[in-house]
Amino acid sequence: MTQEAPQAGAGQQGPDGDGAAPPADVVEVATPHGPARVHLRRAATPRAALMLGHGAGGGVSAKDLVLAADVAVAADLSVALVEQPYRVAGRRAPAPARQLDAAWTAVAAHLREADLAGLPLVVGGRSSGARVACRTAGAVGAVAVLCLAFPLRPPGKADRPSRLPELDGAGVPTLVVQGARDPFGVPPRGPGREVVVVEGDHSLAKDHAAIRAALVRWLTEVV
Repeated sequence: MTQEAPQAGAGQQGPDGDGAAPPADVVEVATPHGPARVHLRRAATPRAALMLGHGAGGGVSAKDLVLAADVAVAADLSVALVEQPYRVAGRRAPAPARQLDAAWTAVAAHLREADLAGLPLVVGGRSSGARVACRTAGAVGAVAVLCLAFPLRPPGKADRPSRLPELDGAGVPTLVVQGARDPFGVPPRGPGREVVVVEGDHSLAKDHAAIRAALVRWLTEVV
């Protein structure tokens, strides 16, 4: 079922840099862990699609996600901003990784048979959403992965394992956009992985010109 997207309050921001959401059609998709909500922005003549997930405690109106969606639509990509079931249910604490991955994969399968059918699929997201996109890139048949503020290691917890294997395992061309002062660290470049470091921290709230330029160039190259 499709309906007009609700608008976030002007000037409001959450912990992941939430701002006003762009107008979009909203589709509810059944997953093994409850309904997910997809905010669709369709390009007039799409040549590919971009599916983006939110951070652990934020939503799809995070400023860097909105920026990425704007750039993608301008580059003739249709965009799906995906709210995980735990957020749709009103919970702030994220679901376990296996549930996030299963829900994301179910949404991708639905979209590839419906609104995004026949389009090459780029996946990505910010923070936790970027991790989900990396872990499931192969399962959903993605051609590339976009990571905004990839959380390499929890701040102040040097004893925790690095999440670099998730990035390494994406298996397709990957762009990481990271703030120079991100307390989660800055991932290294790797085979098939470009890392663009911009001014700012984990919120990616600054230097939107540099973020936009990196996205425009990279999307043009990978699709």
